[in-house]
Amino acid sequence: MTRKIYFCGSIRGGRDDRDLYERLINNLRQYGEVLTEHIADKDLFEKEKLDDKGIHDRDMDWLISSDAIVAEVTQPSLGVGYEIGRAVALNKKILCLFRPESGKHLSAMIAGANNGSNFVVKNYEETQASEIFKQFFS
Repeated sequence: MTRKIYFCGSIRGGRDDRDLYERLINNLRQYGEVLTEHIADKDLFEKEKLDDKGIHDRDMDWLISSDAIVAEVTQPSLGVGYEIGRAVALNKKILCLFRPESGKHLSAMIAGANNGSNFVVKNYEETQASEIFKQFFS
């Protein structure tokens, strides 16, 4: 059975990291099926045909069916925070990635949830992502 990975990244909160999301998603594919690879699509807004309710319901179905959550949390996003909160309630295995060199500050609600096992928060540089994924999925 293939592992299902739900990748979270900012969409309406800002698309500055879209290229990074694409590289992370490409890296994640070796560990399973990435259910939300559309997050890296440069034409996402033009291609999305669902209304807000449809997006919520589709994404919640994917979140529920996933085995693990990987969230790039450097760009603040209400949606990503919501997804992480729902994943916690569903007792999902969660990895949050934050780039301190961005000059941004990670929410205490994310940083403080780190328990080193099923909720892992990593400060990282992109070159470290492969090793972090390897550790998280082993």
